[in-house]
Amino acid sequence: MSHSTGTSPQSLPTDPNAPGPRDVPLPILAETPEEPHAPHVGAPADAAAGIPGVYRALKHLFTQVSPVTATRAMVRLNQKGGIDCMSCAWPESDGDRHVAEFCENGAKAVAWEADATRCGPDFFARYSVAELSQQSDHWLGLQGRLTHPMILRKGATHYEPIAWDAAFDLIAGELNALQTPDEAIFYTSGRTSNEAAFLYQLFVRQFGTNNMPDCSNMCHESSGAALSETIGIGKGTVTIDDFLHAQVIVLIGQNPGTNHPRMLTTLEAAKKNGAKIIAINPLPEAGLMRFKNPQTVRGMLLGGTALCDLFLPVRVAADIPLLKALCKMLLERDAIDRDFIAAKAVGFEALVEDLRRTDMEPLLEACGVSQELLAQAADLLAHSDRIIACWAMGMTQNKHAVAGIQEVVNLLLMRGAIGKPGAGACPVRGHSNVQGDRTMGIWERPTKRMLEALQKNFRFDPPTKIGFDVVESIRAMHDGRGKVFVAMGGNFLSAAPDTAFTAKALQNTRLTVQVSIKLNRSHLVTGKQALILPTLGRTEIDRRGGGEQFVTTENSMGVVEMSRGILKPASAELVSESAIVCRLAEKTLGARTTVDWKSLAEDYDRIRELIAATIPGCEGYNEKVRHPGGFYLPNGPRNGDFSSAPAGKATFTVHAVPDLSLSPGRLAMMTVRSHDQFNTTIYGMDDKYRGVLGGRRVIFLNEDDLAERNLKSGDYVDITSHFENQTITAKRFLAIAYPIPRRCAATYFPEANVLVPIGSTADKSNTPSSKYVVISLAKSDQRR
Repeated sequence: MSHSTGTSPQSLPTDPNAPGPRDVPLPILAETPEEPHAPHVGAPADAAAGIPGVYRALKHLFTQVSPVTATRAMVRLNQKGGIDCMSCAWPESDGDRHVAEFCENGAKAVAWEADATRCGPDFFARYSVAELSQQSDHWLGLQGRLTHPMILRKGATHYEPIAWDAAFDLIAGELNALQTPDEAIFYTSGRTSNEAAFLYQLFVRQFGTNNMPDCSNMCHESSGAALSETIGIGKGTVTIDDFLHAQVIVLIGQNPGTNHPRMLTTLEAAKKNGAKIIAINPLPEAGLMRFKNPQTVRGMLLGGTALCDLFLPVRVAADIPLLKALCKMLLERDAIDRDFIAAKAVGFEALVEDLRRTDMEPLLEACGVSQELLAQAADLLAHSDRIIACWAMGMTQNKHAVAGIQEVVNLLLMRGAIGKPGAGACPVRGHSNVQGDRTMGIWERPTKRMLEALQKNFRFDPPTKIGFDVVESIRAMHDGRGKVFVAMGGNFLSAAPDTAFTAKALQNTRLTVQVSIKLNRSHLVTGKQALILPTLGRTEIDRRGGGEQFVTTENSMGVVEMSRGILKPASAELVSESAIVCRLAEKTLGARTTVDWKSLAEDYDRIRELIAATIPGCEGYNEKVRHPGGFYLPNGPRNGDFSSAPAGKATFTVHAVPDLSLSPGRLAMMTVRSHDQFNTTIYGMDDKYRGVLGGRRVIFLNEDDLAERNLKSGDYVDITSHFENQTITAKRFLAIAYPIPRRCAATYFPEANVLVPIGSTADKSNTPSSKYVVISLAKSDQRR
């Protein structure tokens, strides 16, 4: 199979305002079109944040939001009883909080949501869907907040307004006309509140399906699978306070300076308390090296804090051989907590046997890190028992991700570094409430306990058949088994793998529904009919019949906290996510439900009462979330209780070293974020920390790999991915020489998601393998 992407817009106006012939219908582009100008490339930064970070944050705020509005929002962001940041899920302090408890990403997220520009019916009357698709993802988002429900009718070229009641009638009619509920797919983004997520899963299961793909399927699903099998919980086991007591912090496959900048403040505090930091990553990211804290004199004026004590430049997806080498070195040093293992774990003997028969040389060759550097890391680990291991997408998005994370668990268990203060596992979640969605029941594989609670509390028989995850949903829509697609937030098309395949899947449906705050590419590649339902942002006042409402979220460390909006809504037409679910459920289910959906939409305390009766650990929910700072959900492994693990104890696992060898001419590519984006939201076109300004269609390559292909930095290349019998080509990416291991490459998503094959996924978790795509390069036509 082969298909080409990156249709050039050179013959088309790049601005819908620009004059130009319209004799030939414009195509609808599923991906961002090629960029008209080459980006400027300079030297990468050697530190994160500082005065430039403050400047960038203020620039985003004050160009999109009035100073008064910006100030009102920012002083309440991440404060107790304030607005929970809609960006990353890094937790706040359990104690006192800084007056400016936000980072550059938080400022960008607030500016994006509180945008003073409006995207209403006049805008959609002016531009056809095809014209809009010619624009970049950045341009689409800059058109402002959506203000009215809009419909793209069958065969129409433009969206037009539709009344809310008519929109719900249309969705309910399409859902109830399906031959089986399993022909419907209900996606959830990590921005959704706990209240909306709980109602959403209740409605979907009363409708009769478990087809609930969510953004976890594309990010930390591998973490959940790995941890559930080995320690008995699919979440991390540390608190924010543990970082102050850690002796060693290992950061694997993550870039905190760009993806969760507030983590840098935590790491700085850990360093001041004596912690050593080991960074394991293919790229030497600025945020891993030095942090200039804008809230301190040292950060602003004195050069900041050097964070990384040891950097291990691992090859893309080579986590297993690297971690196995470290475990082997710990065994050789007899750095084993045998008392902990005897009391708390099983399977150690099998691990020892495997490590002893594994030669070191192949492990070193596979991971690409020298024995000297690994020995330094092993020495740090051998003399520490308070170790925290943090990881993010760099570990979770390759075929062997689950096994790789379980090797992290092996290392922690060998040192007894889990289940006590200052130690444990810390998967760093990306989106603000992605963990809360799963806690509330958003999962295609519901637990028996969850189904029994739903049956008892709501008097219906919930479906038991395993539903579709993200990849299975795309396949179902592609082959006609998925006929209605509803997305509660997010930008599904741009977030998913294999963009052309996903676009065709969405276009095969009868109806696509997007609950959104801003325009994105998923609104342009649609089913036969499409709806955009505009919703309130987290910064906005949510006033219902019961008065002003608040919602709740769960951060990376299992803390549930309230979030209360304070800004005037962007439009009187906006409806909250919770109210949208209630109105849709009431219209769709009719007499088939015993739930008083209308009352739930009017008073969110009633929703939280249902959560308390249904979700373990949420007893007394309404009272506990009103405590300043919220409350921690139960977490047995955090306290050294592994009885919920399948073996009744923490479990060592043995994994073969995967074959990561590449055919001649091939490279292993990973996708990454730029500094000016959050997930698929593109705030700007710059990546300050990597020295790339004004463009995103770039590929970072080792200088020797460029020379081997008779290429130089600044050449344009076409990238072809290879998987089984499938090839996919993306045109015209600017090649940039960068300090990345040989035979490795990095590109930005969503631009490079088109290259991620739909069939290339992680074992057990089925997460798309965005961090290991086998590619080849060909020199592009260098002319524009």
